[in-house]
Amino acid sequence: MKVYEFGPENGPVLLLLPGTCCHWKGNFGHVIPLLERQFRVLCVSYDGFDETEETEFSTMLEETEKIEAYIQCHYGGHIRAAYGCSLGGSFVGLLVSRQIIRMDYGILGSSDLDQASRFAATLQTDLLLPMIYPLVRDGEFKNRFLQTLMEKCTAQMGDYVKAFTRMFGGARLYVTKKSCKNQFYSDLVTPLPEGIDVPGTEIHIFYALKMGKKYRTRYEQHFAHPIIHEQDLQHEELLACYPEQWVELVSSIVDR
Repeated sequence: MKVYEFGPENGPVLLLLPGTCCHWKGNFGHVIPLLERQFRVLCVSYDGFDETEETEFSTMLEETEKIEAYIQCHYGGHIRAAYGCSLGGSFVGLLVSRQIIRMDYGILGSSDLDQASRFAATLQTDLLLPMIYPLVRDGEFKNRFLQTLMEKCTAQMGDYVKAFTRMFGGARLYVTKKSCKNQFYSDLVTPLPEGIDVPGTEIHIFYALKMGKKYRTRYEQHFAHPIIHEQDLQHEELLACYPEQWVELVSSIVDR
Protein backbone atom coordinates (compact mmCIF):
# COMPACT_ATOMS: atom_id res chain seq x y z
CA MET A 1 0.00 0.00 0.00
CA LYS A 2 1.19 3.50 -0.80
CA VAL A 3 -0.06 6.91 0.22
CA TYR A 4 0.39 9.88 -2.12
CA GLU A 5 0.51 13.27 -0.41
CA PHE A 6 -0.31 16.74 -1.73
CA GLY A 7 -0.79 20.24 -0.39
CA PRO A 8 0.67 22.22 2.53
CA GLU A 9 2.30 20.10 5.22
CA ASN A 10 0.52 22.02 7.98
CA GLY A 11 -2.91 21.92 6.31
CA PRO A 12 -5.86 19.98 7.75
CA VAL A 13 -5.49 16.35 6.68
CA LEU A 14 -8.03 14.89 4.26
CA LEU A 15 -7.71 11.16 3.55
CA LEU A 16 -9.07 9.90 0.20
CA LEU A 17 -10.00 6.22 -0.19
CA PRO A 18 -10.69 4.89 -3.72
CA GLY A 19 -13.54 2.65 -4.81
CA THR A 20 -13.58 -0.98 -5.90
CA CYS A 21 -10.62 -1.86 -8.15
CA CYS A 22 -10.02 1.82 -8.91
CA HIS A 23 -6.67 3.50 -9.49
CA TRP A 24 -6.08 6.34 -7.04
CA LYS A 25 -5.37 8.88 -9.79
CA GLY A 26 -8.33 7.80 -11.93
CA ASN A 27 -10.56 8.07 -8.89
CA PHE A 28 -9.36 11.37 -7.43
CA GLY A 29 -6.83 12.91 -9.84
CA HIS A 30 -9.33 15.46 -11.14
CA VAL A 31 -10.17 16.82 -7.66
CA ILE A 32 -6.77 16.70 -5.94
CA PRO A 33 -5.57 20.00 -7.55
CA LEU A 34 -8.67 21.69 -6.15
CA LEU A 35 -8.33 20.13 -2.69
CA GLU A 36 -4.61 20.70 -2.19
CA ARG A 37 -5.12 24.47 -2.10
CA GLN A 38 -6.46 24.13 1.45
CA PHE A 39 -5.86 20.57 2.64
CA ARG A 40 -3.02 18.18 3.20
CA VAL A 41 -4.40 15.51 0.89
CA LEU A 42 -3.50 11.86 1.47
CA CYS A 43 -4.64 9.51 -1.28
CA VAL A 44 -4.40 5.79 -0.57
CA SER A 45 -3.31 3.39 -3.29
CA TYR A 46 -4.34 -0.08 -2.15
CA ASP A 47 -2.15 -3.16 -2.24
CA GLY A 48 -2.40 -4.77 -5.67
CA PHE A 49 -3.59 -1.61 -7.40
CA ASP A 50 -0.42 0.50 -7.53
CA GLU A 51 1.90 0.21 -10.51
CA THR A 52 5.00 0.92 -8.41
CA GLU A 53 4.58 -2.12 -6.19
CA GLU A 54 4.48 -5.88 -6.62
CA THR A 55 1.71 -6.62 -4.15
CA GLU A 56 -1.74 -8.19 -4.06
CA PHE A 57 -4.76 -7.08 -2.11
CA SER A 58 -5.39 -9.39 0.82
CA THR A 59 -8.30 -8.37 3.07
CA MET A 60 -10.18 -5.24 4.10
CA LEU A 61 -8.98 -5.58 7.68
CA GLU A 62 -5.33 -5.99 6.71
CA GLU A 63 -5.52 -2.88 4.52
CA THR A 64 -7.33 -1.00 7.30
CA GLU A 65 -4.51 -1.84 9.70
CA LYS A 66 -1.95 -0.47 7.22
CA ILE A 67 -3.90 2.78 6.84
CA GLU A 68 -4.13 3.13 10.64
CA ALA A 69 -0.40 2.50 11.02
CA TYR A 70 0.39 5.17 8.43
CA ILE A 71 -1.81 7.77 10.13
CA GLN A 72 -0.35 6.94 13.53
CA CYS A 73 3.22 7.15 12.25
CA HIS A 74 2.94 10.32 10.16
CA TYR A 75 0.05 12.28 11.73
CA GLY A 76 -0.10 11.25 15.37
CA GLY A 77 -3.22 9.14 14.85
CA HIS A 78 -5.54 12.11 14.18
CA ILE A 79 -6.81 13.55 10.90
CA ARG A 80 -9.46 16.12 10.04
CA ALA A 81 -11.49 13.96 7.66
CA ALA A 82 -11.66 10.88 5.44
CA TYR A 83 -13.68 10.51 2.24
CA GLY A 84 -14.44 7.02 0.97
CA CYS A 85 -15.59 6.57 -2.62
CA SER A 86 -17.93 3.57 -2.90
CA LEU A 87 -15.94 0.69 -1.35
CA GLY A 88 -13.80 3.37 0.29
CA GLY A 89 -16.82 4.14 2.45
CA SER A 90 -16.48 0.70 4.02
CA PHE A 91 -12.94 1.69 5.02
CA VAL A 92 -14.26 4.91 6.56
CA GLY A 93 -16.76 2.90 8.62
CA LEU A 94 -14.08 0.46 9.75
CA LEU A 95 -11.60 3.22 10.63
CA VAL A 96 -14.20 5.06 12.70
CA SER A 97 -15.61 2.00 14.48
CA ARG A 98 -12.21 0.52 15.39
CA GLN A 99 -11.12 3.81 17.05
CA ILE A 100 -7.42 3.10 16.48
CA ILE A 101 -7.12 6.52 14.86
CA ARG A 102 -9.36 9.57 15.24
CA MET A 103 -11.05 11.68 12.59
CA ASP A 104 -13.31 14.68 13.02
CA TYR A 105 -15.38 13.88 9.94
CA GLY A 106 -16.05 10.67 8.06
CA ILE A 107 -17.67 11.04 4.63
CA LEU A 108 -19.11 8.14 2.62
CA GLY A 109 -19.56 8.69 -1.11
CA SER A 110 -22.81 6.87 -1.99
CA SER A 111 -21.31 3.62 -0.69
CA ASP A 112 -23.56 0.56 -1.00
CA LEU A 113 -22.22 -1.14 2.19
CA ASP A 114 -23.31 -4.52 0.82
CA GLN A 115 -22.67 -7.45 3.15
CA ALA A 116 -23.22 -11.16 2.63
CA SER A 117 -22.52 -14.58 4.06
CA ARG A 118 -19.36 -16.31 2.88
CA PHE A 119 -21.40 -18.61 0.66
CA ALA A 120 -23.37 -15.76 -0.95
CA ALA A 121 -20.21 -13.65 -1.25
CA THR A 122 -18.44 -16.48 -3.06
CA LEU A 123 -21.32 -16.80 -5.53
CA GLN A 124 -21.43 -13.05 -6.17
CA THR A 125 -17.67 -12.83 -6.61
CA ASP A 126 -17.53 -15.81 -8.99
CA LEU A 127 -20.35 -14.28 -11.03
CA LEU A 128 -19.06 -10.70 -11.27
CA LEU A 129 -15.30 -11.19 -11.42
CA PRO A 130 -15.23 -12.45 -15.04
CA MET A 131 -17.13 -9.30 -16.03
CA ILE A 132 -15.20 -6.77 -13.93
CA TYR A 133 -11.64 -8.02 -14.32
CA PRO A 134 -11.28 -7.43 -18.11
CA LEU A 135 -12.36 -3.81 -17.57
CA VAL A 136 -9.69 -3.38 -14.90
CA ARG A 137 -6.93 -5.20 -16.81
CA ASP A 138 -7.64 -4.03 -20.36
CA GLY A 139 -9.68 -0.88 -19.84
CA GLU A 140 -12.62 -2.35 -21.75
CA PHE A 141 -14.97 -5.29 -21.79
CA LYS A 142 -13.86 -8.20 -23.96
CA ASN A 143 -17.30 -9.78 -23.94
CA ARG A 144 -19.20 -8.49 -26.98
CA PHE A 145 -22.54 -8.45 -25.17
CA LEU A 146 -21.15 -6.42 -22.25
CA GLN A 147 -19.39 -4.02 -24.58
CA THR A 148 -22.62 -3.49 -26.53
CA LEU A 149 -24.47 -2.93 -23.26
CA MET A 150 -21.86 -0.39 -22.20
CA GLU A 151 -22.25 1.46 -25.49
CA LYS A 152 -26.03 1.58 -25.03
CA CYS A 153 -25.64 2.90 -21.47
CA THR A 154 -23.19 5.52 -22.69
CA ALA A 155 -25.64 6.63 -25.37
CA GLN A 156 -28.40 6.94 -22.77
CA MET A 157 -26.45 8.41 -19.84
CA GLY A 158 -23.65 10.17 -21.70
CA ASP A 159 -20.99 11.83 -19.61
CA TYR A 160 -21.77 9.89 -16.42
CA VAL A 161 -20.85 6.47 -17.82
CA LYS A 162 -17.69 7.85 -19.44
CA ALA A 163 -16.62 9.66 -16.27
CA PHE A 164 -17.43 6.71 -14.02
CA THR A 165 -15.43 4.35 -16.26
CA ARG A 166 -12.46 6.75 -16.15
CA MET A 167 -12.36 6.38 -12.38
CA PHE A 168 -11.13 2.81 -12.82
CA GLY A 169 -7.97 4.27 -14.31
CA GLY A 170 -7.74 2.68 -17.75
CA ALA A 171 -5.85 -0.49 -18.68
CA ARG A 172 -3.71 -1.83 -15.82
CA LEU A 173 -2.02 -5.06 -16.77
CA TYR A 174 -0.24 -5.26 -13.42
CA VAL A 175 -3.49 -5.79 -11.48
CA THR A 176 -4.06 -9.50 -10.84
CA LYS A 177 -7.37 -11.29 -10.84
CA LYS A 178 -6.61 -12.37 -7.26
CA SER A 179 -6.39 -8.75 -6.08
CA CYS A 180 -9.78 -7.95 -7.62
CA LYS A 181 -11.31 -11.12 -6.21
CA ASN A 182 -9.94 -10.56 -2.71
CA GLN A 183 -11.08 -6.94 -2.61
CA PHE A 184 -14.59 -7.65 -3.83
CA TYR A 185 -15.09 -10.74 -1.65
CA SER A 186 -13.49 -9.27 1.46
CA ASP A 187 -15.68 -6.17 1.31
CA LEU A 188 -18.78 -8.38 1.34
CA VAL A 189 -17.76 -10.58 4.28
CA THR A 190 -16.07 -8.00 6.53
CA PRO A 191 -18.72 -7.01 9.08
CA LEU A 192 -19.42 -3.34 9.64
CA PRO A 193 -20.92 -2.71 13.09
CA GLU A 194 -24.40 -1.29 13.51
CA GLY A 195 -25.14 1.98 15.27
CA ILE A 196 -21.59 3.34 15.02
CA ASP A 197 -21.40 6.39 17.28
CA VAL A 198 -17.95 7.70 18.18
CA PRO A 199 -17.75 10.93 20.20
CA GLY A 200 -15.92 13.63 18.27
CA THR A 201 -16.55 12.08 14.86
CA GLU A 202 -19.34 13.34 12.61
CA ILE A 203 -20.54 11.03 9.83
CA HIS A 204 -21.76 12.45 6.51
CA ILE A 205 -23.30 10.44 3.69
CA PHE A 206 -23.56 11.51 0.07
CA TYR A 207 -26.80 9.68 -0.74
CA ALA A 208 -27.33 9.20 -4.48
CA LEU A 209 -31.12 8.92 -4.64
CA LYS A 210 -31.09 7.09 -7.97
CA MET A 211 -29.41 4.13 -6.28
CA GLY A 212 -32.65 3.32 -4.45
CA LYS A 213 -34.43 3.81 -1.13
CA LYS A 214 -32.89 0.81 0.63
CA TYR A 215 -29.57 2.57 1.01
CA ARG A 216 -30.92 5.23 3.37
CA THR A 217 -32.08 2.41 5.66
CA ARG A 218 -28.65 0.82 5.42
CA TYR A 219 -26.86 4.08 6.32
CA GLU A 220 -29.12 4.60 9.32
CA GLN A 221 -28.54 0.99 10.36
CA HIS A 222 -24.76 1.25 10.50
CA PHE A 223 -24.44 4.82 11.80
CA ALA A 224 -26.30 6.22 14.80
CA HIS A 225 -26.47 9.85 13.67
CA PRO A 226 -25.53 10.15 9.99
CA ILE A 227 -25.95 13.51 8.29
CA ILE A 228 -27.37 12.55 4.91
CA HIS A 229 -26.86 14.79 1.89
CA GLU A 230 -29.46 13.82 -0.70
CA GLN A 231 -28.40 14.12 -4.33
CA ASP A 232 -30.70 13.38 -7.25
CA LEU A 233 -27.85 11.59 -8.99
CA GLN A 234 -26.39 8.17 -9.79
CA HIS A 235 -23.73 6.38 -7.75
CA GLU A 236 -20.77 8.78 -7.23
CA GLU A 237 -21.99 10.99 -10.07
CA LEU A 238 -21.18 14.15 -8.11
CA LEU A 239 -17.51 13.17 -7.81
CA ALA A 240 -17.25 11.81 -11.35
CA CYS A 241 -19.04 14.57 -13.25
CA TYR A 242 -19.15 17.68 -11.06
CA PRO A 243 -15.74 18.01 -9.37
CA GLU A 244 -16.11 21.68 -8.42
CA GLN A 245 -19.45 21.05 -6.69
CA TRP A 246 -18.04 17.95 -4.99
CA VAL A 247 -15.06 19.90 -3.64
CA GLU A 248 -17.35 22.68 -2.47
CA LEU A 249 -19.54 20.26 -0.53
CA VAL A 250 -16.61 18.39 1.01
CA SER A 251 -14.98 21.67 2.00
CA SER A 252 -18.20 23.00 3.56
CA ILE A 253 -18.34 19.91 5.78
CA VAL A 254 -14.67 19.72 6.73
CA ASP A 255 -14.15 23.45 7.30
CA ARG A 256 -17.03 23.89 9.71
